[in-house]
Amino acid sequence: MSGYFSLSDCDVIGFDLDHTLCRYHLKETSRLIYESFARYLVEHKGYDKDLLNLTPATWDFCFKGLVVDLEDGNLVKLAEDGTVLRATHGTNDLSTEEIIKHYGPKREWKHFNSLNTSFTRSAKYYFYDNYFDLPGAFLCGRVVDMLHKRGNEVNSDFWKDMVAAIDHNYNTSAFKDDAGTYFPSVKRDPGRYLQPCSDSVKTWLHSMKNAGKVLLLITSSHSDYCRLICEHILGKDFEELFDVIITNALKPGFFSLVPQQRPFRTLVNDVEESEGLPSLDKPGWYSQGNWPHLHELLKTMTGKPEPKVVYFGDSMRSDMFPASSFGKWETVMIVEEMEGEGVPKSDAAKSNEAQVEPLEKKGKFESPSAISNQWGSYFVDVHQSGGGDEESQKLTWCCHCIHKYSTMAIPSVEHIAGTYTSTYTMAFYDRSPSPDKGGQLEKCKN
Repeated sequence: MSGYFSLSDCDVIGFDLDHTLCRYHLKETSRLIYESFARYLVEHKGYDKDLLNLTPATWDFCFKGLVVDLEDGNLVKLAEDGTVLRATHGTNDLSTEEIIKHYGPKREWKHFNSLNTSFTRSAKYYFYDNYFDLPGAFLCGRVVDMLHKRGNEVNSDFWKDMVAAIDHNYNTSAFKDDAGTYFPSVKRDPGRYLQPCSDSVKTWLHSMKNAGKVLLLITSSHSDYCRLICEHILGKDFEELFDVIITNALKPGFFSLVPQQRPFRTLVNDVEESEGLPSLDKPGWYSQGNWPHLHELLKTMTGKPEPKVVYFGDSMRSDMFPASSFGKWETVMIVEEMEGEGVPKSDAAKSNEAQVEPLEKKGKFESPSAISNQWGSYFVDVHQSGGGDEESQKLTWCCHCIHKYSTMAIPSVEHIAGTYTSTYTMAFYDRSPSPDKGGQLEKCKN
């Protein structure tokens, strides 16, 4: 790869939907997600009602990039080499001595190689890497605290209840059936949770379409929820913007399940046809599917044997790692934490937010992307040696993965669209590694 990346070189521009094209009001959405899980545990599994009580101080615990060790109830923040930078048992900090007791003098997390090479989920741990997951990390910590309070043994059994809560709120039919807490709440008042795209983003999408780029929307959300979101953030005519829309894509399997890939399916009134398609031969709206069949269609649409694709997404596990490793696509990661650690918001993002909320300084409770007092920076941290006398600064594992699997990182889509509404073809970005705090995204260059 060269040191610079240009959108004008790309034949196909693809987007994830949630927390990528669609920015959420994180304060309201995170509280809703937490409540939807916690309410299920209280009402269906007999957990303590105190789980439903939240305060601004406790919300500081909510931090993207944590791994919960399901065997002992610890949550860990990892360095790029798999050593434990910080850890808690439940929501309570572990001291340096306690970390060494759990993980040895080198502070090595034993499952790191498995997570680092495949990003697969396990019965022994769970990686929280996106804002839909994020409140679950906080809830896990509080559940472990509650189990200790009751005098119960902490083991992976509690995770079965967490999975049941997730399925209750997010399963395939939950939107249609008004089941759970999450979907009914968003349907009743989408404006409370969804931020409409700025005019600059809409203009940017139109300009790329008019310039002959193929535009994709690939999301693991189901078609009914996708339609609700897109109509709210882009307008009733959103389908005209995209050549191909793929819902229920079941990422990362969309990219990685080769040769056992899932077939594409057509939709009738948001219901998938039972018969899968043998191939993808025309643009349109589809469900499930796989990268190889999409790639063949893109070759036909662009007239090129190897069309160059860039994909915007927010999840390392579902978007960046599989799209770059299996699809060999260029990737742009949306990292909202950059705004919390010094990268200025674009004028378009400021204008968009000013329409719905005041511009006072926000704490962690108002914006989960803000820096956490308990967990520190999303990008770097101080590492103490076994003796505790020497300190060194290390990149977090999350930051390392951004360098490795994304072509570039930006705080929001507005960061490009607001600057390059009409001249996006001149947008070049330096993607060479930069270990300085807050400088993990190299600034755009004309």
